[in-house]
Amino acid sequence: MPENILTTEYSEEMQRSYINYSMSVITSRAVPDLRDGLKPVQRRVLYAMHMLGLNADRPHRKSARIVGDAMGKYHPHGDASIYDALVVLSQDFKKGMALVDGHGNFGSIEGDGAAAMRYTEARLRKFTQEVYLKDLDKDVVDFVPNYDEAEKEPEVLPVRIPNFLVNGSEGIAVGMTTSCPPHNLKEVIDAMEYLMDHPKATTEELMTCLPGPDFPTGGIVVNQKELLPIYETGKGRIRIRGRASVVPAKKRGEKDRIIITEIPYTMIGLSIGKFLNDVADLAEKKVFPDITDISNQSGKDGIKIVLELKNGADGEKILQGLYKKTKLEDTFSVNMLCINHGKPEVLGLRRILEENLSFQLEINKRKYATLLKKEQERREIQEGLIKAVDIIDLIIEIIRGSKKLQTAKNCLMTGDTTEVTFRSEESRKQASLLSFTEAQAQAILDLRLARLIGLEILALQNDYKETLKKISQYEKLLSSDREMLKQIKKDLEKIREDYGLERRTDLTDEEAPVFEEVKEVETPAVFTMNRFGYVRMFDLSVYEKNREAIDAESVHLIFCMNTSRIGFFTDKGSFHQLKMKDVPLCKVKDKGIPVDNISNYDSAGENILKIDALENLKDKMLLFVTAHAMIKLVETSEFETAKKTIQATKLQDDDLLVYADELKGTDVVLVSDKRLALRFRNSDISVYKKTSVGVRGMKLSPDDRITAVYDFDPSVKYLVKIGNRRVNLSELPLKKRDQKPEQIK
Repeated sequence: MPENILTTEYSEEMQRSYINYSMSVITSRAVPDLRDGLKPVQRRVLYAMHMLGLNADRPHRKSARIVGDAMGKYHPHGDASIYDALVVLSQDFKKGMALVDGHGNFGSIEGDGAAAMRYTEARLRKFTQEVYLKDLDKDVVDFVPNYDEAEKEPEVLPVRIPNFLVNGSEGIAVGMTTSCPPHNLKEVIDAMEYLMDHPKATTEELMTCLPGPDFPTGGIVVNQKELLPIYETGKGRIRIRGRASVVPAKKRGEKDRIIITEIPYTMIGLSIGKFLNDVADLAEKKVFPDITDISNQSGKDGIKIVLELKNGADGEKILQGLYKKTKLEDTFSVNMLCINHGKPEVLGLRRILEENLSFQLEINKRKYATLLKKEQERREIQEGLIKAVDIIDLIIEIIRGSKKLQTAKNCLMTGDTTEVTFRSEESRKQASLLSFTEAQAQAILDLRLARLIGLEILALQNDYKETLKKISQYEKLLSSDREMLKQIKKDLEKIREDYGLERRTDLTDEEAPVFEEVKEVETPAVFTMNRFGYVRMFDLSVYEKNREAIDAESVHLIFCMNTSRIGFFTDKGSFHQLKMKDVPLCKVKDKGIPVDNISNYDSAGENILKIDALENLKDKMLLFVTAHAMIKLVETSEFETAKKTIQATKLQDDDLLVYADELKGTDVVLVSDKRLALRFRNSDISVYKKTSVGVRGMKLSPDDRITAVYDFDPSVKYLVKIGNRRVNLSELPLKKRDQKPEQIK
């Protein structure tokens, strides 16, 4: 078969392909459908459980079986993503209303992961059955082929509440994200009912029913006045705080405490551990010097984080500091993006409720149209049976006089008596008048004789009356949207009564937390580091009294302030810095702490070339020389940074920094391992950025390297030992950078 080669513009093809990919991710993976508030993987997991019959009154089934069914039939992606979706659906601390009843380790609020799917079990909750999956058999939603067209799956679940609001949603697509907070089920239903009664209600009016989010972790929303524009536009930032209180000591021996019983929704997971570490760090750094102990006493009864305080500490001030300095107060970014009519759209509260109400009308109309059709079919059969009971002797005669079932059926439907044997001509005449429908005729032929008992006939007549009543009811509902809305409201009230929970999150208006750190008094200090890499800080008075002992133990000793920062350059071309407030204030006999613990410096893999307080290096020029004789000058302003570690210079392969120090004299001498020396003016050296390699200072053979660098003033005699010879550097011939060096014999 010949090939057809299509010529297309490359950029257009890339653009088209990327747009198709983006829309696929947005609509088929990361963003929920507004109608049921579910992402495709969540919908497919719930439907797979429904098809497996994992109802609330049935035993739990292995999660691996659920994941396998969902993956094999509906969601052809990795099992990890499907299991993750199942786990999240079961976590009541993430969802406003959990949809799956998990049995086993399904993770914790503190960030513990769920056990492997082969160990855990799950089933649907009754709430999910009644509100999310009910009526799937009544043609309320469209079914579409699955990925290989071997199965059918619902395009959307017939969820009877605005699940997008109740359970919220978070997802990252291509170029857009969705982030909707969970809300209280009762309040969402109240808002729905208010909109039914007041179709032109404003967002502000709807918020009298649904005043704001209701997070499953509780907490406090502290910017209630900013919620109205958020719910009008679908975008904004909600400030949430954990619930904490200051508990004074009640008896002797006890300490004042701050007890945190609820956390912000954004702190779910590993952020609890990070919060504890942050508080501990702030206590160590003397931001909260009155916090003496931190303990996480959370358990099955809920969150309980206890901070012990010093006696007499201002607990309220510390609490304000925790709100300002830690995640105990955080922001939740709202972006109510969802798939609406097949397209991604950011909607406000009113539009979300309107669209959901439209969806409820659609599924209820389809439901009652299906029920009406079934009742009409039932009425047809019931009318036929009632009529048949009155002429049962004639029907029995027709059946006995027919040689084939079809003959009897034709006689009942059309009055055809040609092939039926009758006892009398009168019976034939009566039979010729029969005109049952096909469904009635079949029901008559299937009739058991036991149904001819008097009570059974009475029950048939009562069923017929009930059927007529239902038909009248369904026709009334389908004839008027107003009547249908009344039914929807009735259903919603039943859901609210059966499954509604009280609000867990308080809504208030609070000012941003105010906390002024106590400024540390600046005093002279001495920084020391010994040969083992242990660092200490001494008060100047302590050092002066013990000068000899401290000097003897120290490899590096710097006079500075207790608020200074210490910077050091290493042979790996790195610049590290640490804060003096992180260095412990010691007595002479104290050991100190390893410098590795408070900086990124690796004492085992790096060698310090230059160390000093940063204020001592300010407005100076630094000279850098590498083993391969690359040389440059760098301004110290290049190293003004808040980072603990930055690149001090760029090194070539297999090169090391051998010299880094402030420029002092006018001349520089480079000395190599093979006793080659070159003297030149430092004015020959150019100033470069810290990220550059520099220029060559001296020509070296491949197996030679720079071992010594001297920066000096030639007016002063400068004797150094090169090999076995003492050399006065001032007597070396003055040359230009990168010229031929002198051999020192």
